[in-house]
Amino acid sequence: MEHIKRDIFVYLRFSLLPNADNDQSVDSIDRIDKMSRSNDSGHYFQTSDSLATSERKAVKAKNKHGEPIKLPSKILAAHRDPVKPGSVLIAEAAGQTKTVHLENAEISRPSMNATAPLTSLAYSRGNATLYAGCWDKHIYSSQIPPSGTQVVTSPLKSHTDFVKCLLATSLHGQPVLISGGADAQIIVWNLATSQPIHKLKGHTKALQDFAIDPLSFPEGCSEPQDSFILFSASSDREIRRWHIAIDSAHELSESIEKPILAHETSIYKITFDQEGDLWTASADKTAKHLVRSRGWEADTMLQHPDFVKDVVVSESAGLVVTACRDEEVRVWDASSGDLVCTYSGHYEEVTGLVMMDSDRKVVSVSIDGTVRQWSLERGDMAKYLEQRRKERDGEEGSSAGAEKSGGGMLTAEEEAELADLMDDDD
Repeated sequence: MEHIKRDIFVYLRFSLLPNADNDQSVDSIDRIDKMSRSNDSGHYFQTSDSLATSERKAVKAKNKHGEPIKLPSKILAAHRDPVKPGSVLIAEAAGQTKTVHLENAEISRPSMNATAPLTSLAYSRGNATLYAGCWDKHIYSSQIPPSGTQVVTSPLKSHTDFVKCLLATSLHGQPVLISGGADAQIIVWNLATSQPIHKLKGHTKALQDFAIDPLSFPEGCSEPQDSFILFSASSDREIRRWHIAIDSAHELSESIEKPILAHETSIYKITFDQEGDLWTASADKTAKHLVRSRGWEADTMLQHPDFVKDVVVSESAGLVVTACRDEEVRVWDASSGDLVCTYSGHYEEVTGLVMMDSDRKVVSVSIDGTVRQWSLERGDMAKYLEQRRKERDGEEGSSAGAEKSGGGMLTAEEEAELADLMDDDD
């Protein structure tokens, strides 16, 4: 973008202002140059659509749905805080990680300070350390013992492009970290030595997410022992499978011959359910349920109006929650694929979801810099949809004002959601 701005400036400088020697022209050039380097949206050429969108978002930003907790920067990732119950860890575009306590909206001081956006988070229980992937190709870390004392360590360096995703686990009781980058490379790190032990190539585009196959654990174990099977998702639309151990790592032969191709384009998130089947979120505007026994064919497809950025599962409630670039958080029935509730509150792309309170609540984070929380109790969802109905009818303010504040009218889809929830209560 910067070079485009400079090209426009040069064009104006030499083509539209030929009399650059007079003071008026020089002043004009200075103003254009300042505008070319400005972040003020008023200095850009904007279409009527973009102006309308900006106005809509400015008004919607005032809404209080989801009990918003505002941070100063775009939030790119979130993770449940394993040390402080009722808190989430967040990664910001400003290059900082923070802890947000949901009940009192308290925000901790940064535990990391990078010079570029932080894209991903992983917490290793083995060494009580938080890891964050960064645009500067490094992985930053901060040791957070239960005492709360933080010890910042040197970054891990081996990727040749943005670090996009992280996963912390263990092998033989030793903590390991798996990182994926825009360089299409998977790196397995021995966290005891802070050195790479495996580098894997197979994808042709940026890595986006990892998930460990729970059925690769020994019977009766909830964590890996000597080895495990890693699933990786990428912008190349493929899901690949890898055997990972301390002394060796390789792609499975069936994955080389036939990677899982369930989507038309980038896959942003993958997560396993208790049955060992896979839920996916994609830029093709769908989330899917891939069934292992059917060779990873989809038996459920959740349609969205825009890119699906994240997907999480509440096993106890039988629900699936998705985050979308259209600013919405959607709750679906896992069995039927029916839409249960659409939560509106964010006014920019929703970038991540975290399950909380024994999966009775989901926390969402967004480019808008807010952390919001939403109930997964069906009664609460019915109340939320009824609140939106009241906003439409003007019982809590004029319908026009409610629409601008992010409430707005219920769509036909939302009317159906509310009716279904009311039937469930009966």
